[in-house]
Amino acid sequence: MPNEILNIYKAYHRETYVGKNPALLVIDLYNLAYEGGAYPVHELVEDYPSSCGIHAWNALKPTQELIQEVREQGIAVIYSTRTQVKVNSTFRKMRNVKEDSFEIKEEVKPKEDDVIIFKERASCFFGTPLVSRLRKMGVDSLIVVGESTSGCVRASVVDAYSYGFHTVVVEECCFDRSELSHKINLFDLHHKYADVMNVNEVIKGLKEIKLKQ
Repeated sequence: MPNEILNIYKAYHRETYVGKNPALLVIDLYNLAYEGGAYPVHELVEDYPSSCGIHAWNALKPTQELIQEVREQGIAVIYSTRTQVKVNSTFRKMRNVKEDSFEIKEEVKPKEDDVIIFKERASCFFGTPLVSRLRKMGVDSLIVVGESTSGCVRASVVDAYSYGFHTVVVEECCFDRSELSHKINLFDLHHKYADVMNVNEVIKGLKEIKLKQ
């Protein structure tokens, strides 16, 4: 990153942290994003236009590790997926949609007592009961993972900021079809709406919160 660009963002410098009473928001980790396997997206796009390919598969292991840590600490896990209403959350065309396309991928699937938010648009907050559920649970901050960084993750993070929730975006646990779009949006989100942290930093922050309780 050129120094002149970094200088523009000096005013945004701050210490990053995980909030005291967080919930984990798992955005749209449904089967459709993994279709075609762990291959470059450009090799899959003709047959699987909704797939995030290798980027989705690379994010699986760190996401599993984070979910395990969160569960061990008794922190709420909230999932989002698409509603069955035939409304696209973006202009991207879909095809080959199957009955289980919007079910959460097996490796990161919800447990029986997890909250699942069904949404029609990009943001997990738009037209859903998410805010009221978070307030009811006493949540003051969110840890966000999922896809896509430039779409549903970004829209949800901006809304979370607008509703007053401190938000952490976990770098290795979010992904996009385009690596360039992923990086640009993480950079932008970090300087305006959220703390972008790596998974080890987040897990360390969670352990520190537990020690203080």
